Amino acid sequence: MGSRVRTAGPGAARRRFTSIAGVLPPDAASDWIALTAESLPVDVATTWAATTASGAVVTFCGIVRDHSEGRPGVTGLSYEAYEDEASRRLTAVAAETRRRWPVIERLVLLHRTGEVGLSEPSVVVAASSPHRSEAFEAARFAIDTLKETVPIWKREHWVGGSDWAACGHPVRGVREPHPAA
Repeated sequence: MGSRVRTAGPGAARRRFTSIAGVLPPDAASDWIALTAESLPVDVATTWAATTASGAVVTFCGIVRDHSEGRPGVTGLSYEAYEDEASRRLTAVAAETRRRWPVIERLVLLHRTGEVGLSEPSVVVAASSPHRSEAFEAARFAIDTLKETVPIWKREHWVGGSDWAACGHPVRGVREPHPAA
């Protein structure tokens, strides 16, 4: 199956969504947004995020670990997504990140679907900016908001069974306040 790339509406040169296969950086966009069953290209994402105007690139990788809250012995994860809505929400996360930190040069939001093994990255967020404080703040906001707003579900596997992750929460709108706020 080949890659599907969608660009739409105002800002199409800025936002690009890639799904299913072919996780390649965009040619002329400032945002690299993808939902894929393929391994995430962490090094490529970090390198792509750097620009000549960037003084900082902050990269966050969420890695599959061997335990979960109250559940030792995790052997891997499976991710499922409501793809159309996930695409819309990832694009909204990027737009809100840029609204809050307009100095961001490039932004990467990549998330796996399907089976992900131990020590493999399941999500990558990278933000570049002229200064480190904005890159750190934008990357932190982007990963936290992605986790809270994008309809991607995690199933944990362990010896003898599997079940949906125990720390699930309702999906909120990107611009809605965090429930704890």
